[in-house]
Amino acid sequence: MVMDASVLILLLLPVIGAIGAGVSRNRRVADGVAVLSVGIPLVVASSLAMRVASEPTTRVAITLPWLQSLKVPGLFGYLLDPLAILLLTVVELLGFLVVVYSTRYMGRGNREHPTDEGKPRHHFWMLLFIASMTGVAISPNLLQLYVFWEMTTVCSWALISHYRSEASLQAGFKAVLMTVFGGLFFAVALVILFVNTGSFDFAALDRLTPQLRSLVFLFLLVAAWAKSAQVPFYTWLPDAMEAPTTVSMYLHAAAMVKAGVFLIARLAIANYHLAFRSGLLVAIMAVVTMLVGVYMFFFQDDLKRLLAYSTITHLAYVLFGLGLGILGSQTGLLGGLLHIVNHAMGKAVLFLCVGAISYTTGLRSITELRGLSYRAPLVSIAFFIGMLTITGVPPFAGFWSKFFLLSGAINLGGTVGWFLLLPFFLEAIVAFAWFLRVGHHVFFGEVSPAASVAKDPPLAMSLALIVLSIMCLIAPVMGLPIINLIRF
Repeated sequence: MVMDASVLILLLLPVIGAIGAGVSRNRRVADGVAVLSVGIPLVVASSLAMRVASEPTTRVAITLPWLQSLKVPGLFGYLLDPLAILLLTVVELLGFLVVVYSTRYMGRGNREHPTDEGKPRHHFWMLLFIASMTGVAISPNLLQLYVFWEMTTVCSWALISHYRSEASLQAGFKAVLMTVFGGLFFAVALVILFVNTGSFDFAALDRLTPQLRSLVFLFLLVAAWAKSAQVPFYTWLPDAMEAPTTVSMYLHAAAMVKAGVFLIARLAIANYHLAFRSGLLVAIMAVVTMLVGVYMFFFQDDLKRLLAYSTITHLAYVLFGLGLGILGSQTGLLGGLLHIVNHAMGKAVLFLCVGAISYTTGLRSITELRGLSYRAPLVSIAFFIGMLTITGVPPFAGFWSKFFLLSGAINLGGTVGWFLLLPFFLEAIVAFAWFLRVGHHVFFGEVSPAASVAKDPPLAMSLALIVLSIMCLIAPVMGLPIINLIRF
C-alpha cells in the first residue's frame, strides 16, 4: 500500500500541480505550486530508489475489472525495477531543477525573451511532461509505455511551440509529425505482438518466431529512432531549439528523446533471443548517427543548435551500447545504460548555461560572444564542467560510460568489434576538439561588445547550475549501483 501511494504521488501530484499553476493568475503562486509539485515527487522517487536497491524485483500490475475481458494480465500498473529507477531518478531530479530555474528564466529580466506572459502555461505543460516521463519510466508493459509515450509527444509539441512565433510553431509541428510517424510503427508492433502472443509484456518478443521477432523489433526500433532523433529522423531536434531553453534542457537531458533509448534498453534486457543482425543494425545506425551529428557541428553558430546535434550523437552512444549488448557484450550494455545518466547531467548543465548566457546578453551566437569568463565566472565554470563531462574527460561522469563503451567494442572483438570501434573513437576525438574550440572562443579572449553586459544569473538559476555541476562528478556513483542490480 505504501508503494501504491508513492506511485500515485509521482504520477498525480505533477498533474494536479499543472492544473493549479496553469489556472493561477498570480505568477508567484504559479511558481510556488510548480516547485512544490515536483519537489515532493523528487523526495518520493529518492525513497523508492533506496527501497528498490534493497528489493530490486518490485513489481505490481493492476487489471481493472472492465479490462479483464481482454484476458491480458497486468494490463496497467507499475514496474519499479532498477532500470525504471535509473530513468525515474533522472526525470525527477532534472524536472525539479528545471522548474526552479524557470521561475526566474521565464520573466521580464530575460533579455532574449523579456516577458513573463505564458509562464503559467509553461508550468502546466512542463509538469504534464514530467508526469508523462514518470509514466514512461515505470510502465510494466509496452502498451502502457505507448500511452505515456504519446503523451510526451503532445507535451513536447506544446512546449516547443511555446513562444507562438512562426518558427516555433513550425518547429513544434515538425517535431510532432516526425515522432508520431514513429509512433505508428510502435502501434503496429503492439498489434502484431498481441495477436501472436496475447501479451504486451516486454519479454513477449521472445515468444515470437524468429522472423516476426526481427520484424517487431525493427518496428519498435524505428519508433525509437524517431523519438530519439536518430538518422534519418534527426532534423526535428535542432529545429526544436525555438523552444525556451528550459524546455530544451528537459527535452534533451531527461525527457522525450530519452524515451526512445529507454524503449530499446527495455527490449535488450528483457529478450534473450534477439537476432545478431538486430544488434548489428542498432550499433551500425548509432555509428552513422554519430558521424552525421558531429559533421553538423562545423556549421553551427547558435550554441543551442550545437548542443542539439551533440544530443543526437550522445543518444547514439546509448544505442551503440545497447547494440553491443544485443551482440553479446555486457560491458557495452552497461556503458550504454550508464550514459543515460551521465549524458543527462552534462547536457542539462550545458543547456542551462546557454540559457543563462542568453538571459543576460540576449544572444546565443558563437561568433558574437567572447570573453564571458570575465563577466560570468560561475556560468563559465559550469559550462566547462558540462563540456568535459559530455566529451569524456576524467574524472567527470562521461569518461566512465565512454570507457565502458570502448571496452565493450574491444571485448566484442573480431571484424565487427573493430568496424564499430574506429568511427566511435573518431567521433569522440573530433567532438572534444570542436567543443574545446567553441569554449575557448566564447569564454576567453577580449570581451566582445555583446558579452560586455553578461553576468552570472539570479540565485534560482545559479543554484541549478551548481547542483548539476556537482552531479557531473558523482553521477556514476549513483548510476552504477543501480545498473549493477539489473539482470542482463
